Amino acid sequence: MHRRTLIAAGLAAAASPAVLRAADAVVPAERVPLWPGRPPGFEGVTVRDTFVQRTPGGSPDDIAWTSLATPYLKVTPAPRPDGRAVLMLPGGGYRRIAVGRAPSNIATMYAARGVTAYELLYRLPHDRWAAGPDAPLQDAQRAMRVIRAEAGKRGVDPARVAAFGFSAGGHLVGRLGQVAHDTYTAVDAADRLPARPTMVGMFFPVVTMIGPDAHGPSRAELLGPAPTDAMLDAYSLERHVSSDTPPTICFHDADDATVRFRNSLMMFDALQAARVPSEVMIAEVGGHGPRLVEEGGRPHPWFAMAERFGARHGWSARV
Repeated sequence: MHRRTLIAAGLAAAASPAVLRAADAVVPAERVPLWPGRPPGFEGVTVRDTFVQRTPGGSPDDIAWTSLATPYLKVTPAPRPDGRAVLMLPGGGYRRIAVGRAPSNIATMYAARGVTAYELLYRLPHDRWAAGPDAPLQDAQRAMRVIRAEAGKRGVDPARVAAFGFSAGGHLVGRLGQVAHDTYTAVDAADRLPARPTMVGMFFPVVTMIGPDAHGPSRAELLGPAPTDAMLDAYSLERHVSSDTPPTICFHDADDATVRFRNSLMMFDALQAARVPSEVMIAEVGGHGPRLVEEGGRPHPWFAMAERFGARHGWSARV
């Protein structure tokens, strides 16, 4: 599908000529280093950046990273920034990171709408970083701080930075919103900035590590083949929602055969019990994966809903 079609279908308003012109003006993704030197806990780690083609014979940029030694932010600047930014955490079951080098369709869509879009390529637990299952969270916390540290030069308000996660990235973004303590030692002035997002979007997320609704491959990659009960509890998001959790919206498809939709419902129940502003949408069909269009070419409502929810909770465009 042509890039313009994807952008226009992403949100109802994206069909306007002004937004399509803005899409053409989007600057290609920049690579922003996450750490000033080697990532924390690198001692003894010999991993190198490696990737595989996701579809044989497909686009050269249709890749997934199977190891990452140098985590970084891929930023798609907004031609006309409206003060908002979004950090996007791709999925891959904690086994790989399913994102290419070029701006994703979602990042391009948001940039065209005035939202500076960041995509995080984070480290994976199987590469034996000292932090183990918390290595991806270290990168996510650092990413939020880097975004806020450079907000001025991007036309971004540091108070209006959302974070969206997809599949296993949905689990990571949930932890980013929940974990109040720092998971690494500060390395520079950016680490004095807050790491929590203004609001959180969880798209077909991995949530629980317990019971039949757990996504077994993500659990095994994150916690190993024989996690203890304490580990299962610690990394089950529905068990650690507090009143400090950012406003959160969850999306899922009922026919998702990869991550069961009950994950989103469990998260929503926990958010509601803690009186955290929250919303959930379960669509009848759609499977597992982000979509900008529904059958028949209609705009998918997910991203419009996320924007409306965010506008009610601090993630609003500058007036």
